[in-house]
Amino acid sequence: MEILTIIALIIIGVLLFELIILFHEGGHFLTAKKSGVQVNEFSIGMGPKIFGFKKGETQYSFRLFPIGGYCAMEGEDEESENSRAFTNAKIWKRMIIIVAGAFMNIVLGLIMMFVIVVQSSSFSSTTIDSFPQNSYSANSGLEKGDTIVNINNYSIYNAQDMSFAIATMPCKDVDGKTLSVYKQDCALTLCKLYTEIYNDKKSKYSEKQLNEIVNILSEGTDKINAVTSKTSAKKFMEEYYAEIEKYIGVNDYKIPKIEVKKTRQRYEANVDVIRDNKRVSLKNVQFYTYLESKDAEKPSVAVDYYVKPIEKNFATVLQQTGSQTVSVVRMVWSSLVGLVSGQFSFKDISGPVGAASAITQVASKGLENSFLSAFNNILYMMMVISVNLGVFNMLPFPALDGGRFLFLLIEFIFRKPIPRKAEQVVNGIGLAILLTFMAVITVKDVWMLFPFAKGG
Repeated sequence: MEILTIIALIIIGVLLFELIILFHEGGHFLTAKKSGVQVNEFSIGMGPKIFGFKKGETQYSFRLFPIGGYCAMEGEDEESENSRAFTNAKIWKRMIIIVAGAFMNIVLGLIMMFVIVVQSSSFSSTTIDSFPQNSYSANSGLEKGDTIVNINNYSIYNAQDMSFAIATMPCKDVDGKTLSVYKQDCALTLCKLYTEIYNDKKSKYSEKQLNEIVNILSEGTDKINAVTSKTSAKKFMEEYYAEIEKYIGVNDYKIPKIEVKKTRQRYEANVDVIRDNKRVSLKNVQFYTYLESKDAEKPSVAVDYYVKPIEKNFATVLQQTGSQTVSVVRMVWSSLVGLVSGQFSFKDISGPVGAASAITQVASKGLENSFLSAFNNILYMMMVISVNLGVFNMLPFPALDGGRFLFLLIEFIFRKPIPRKAEQVVNGIGLAILLTFMAVITVKDVWMLFPFAKGG
């Protein structure tokens, strides 16, 4: 049964990917037809033709490899005396035809995002409602009621922006002797006491008792987070340690000595918030930093506060659909800038093989909950791919739609087309670069599928 479920998810993934191609090439196709441009072939898939049919002047084909498609227009890449050739259409029509593919990818992204968003019972805001007991950000600047509007110069409009900004912030070596780090250690000491009590095999505590311990723990960590000296932090840690032990009637738990190190690794950022209707800039806010395993190369980061919910209604569904789709577009652009600036490295880039591997991972993770959860994970990945394709395709690089649009823009400004021979040479070089880049990325993705490549 599990094998059938996996096969079904694979088929869904392939069909969704083909839908992305259909929307992209369909955008070119529909606008070309409406503009009176002759379309010679419309194909979904690449490689050998599986089957096809001809209707009117256009050959419709379904090809073997589900990795792309094309809309072949008369006179698109060669000279043609046909009055309905692409090159003979008015320039504004050619511009619309070129951008239509990317536009339709964004439209499909909106549709996919709507399907995901409409299933939510409520939405996350960017306003802090409360903090867990092990919060780092609570003792380094953030407060209940703060609305986060900027993290490291990345504007925050919704919870998705916030998650992206936190996930991409740098991990730094910070001074391990600061008050903030000391408060974190004191609060974590109390949290570890609760974990030790919860896992203690010698004693059994009722749910009521455990809840009361959490209440005592929360009161203690709140006081630790609010102090302005290490002495006070230690005092409250010891007081509430004793308070918890007194409540359960046990004196077996020893307060561990807090180890002071010269440096600590922390995910840290400058954060702007709206507090009491004023914009406040907070420097060096630290977020919960932890090791996923003893063998982890570097720490991971987590959101260490709870945000207020946004009620679900027709208006908020539409608002969240648009807002979160725009967030994905911003994430794509930010990632491209990060690649150029060196924020992200070559190993962070993935091609079709890497994307397929990621989709498999999120689908497997979703299956731990339900088939619907796995489907939604795949749908979200496909939504990101669709938006990614739309944005990437409009980059002003030869052989991409954006490069073709740039040539048309030059023609529009100077009232004279770029010589066809020059355009073909430039696009040919651009295509060669793109294919080489994709080949290198694919080899890297295949290499990373092997455990030894990851150091495992």
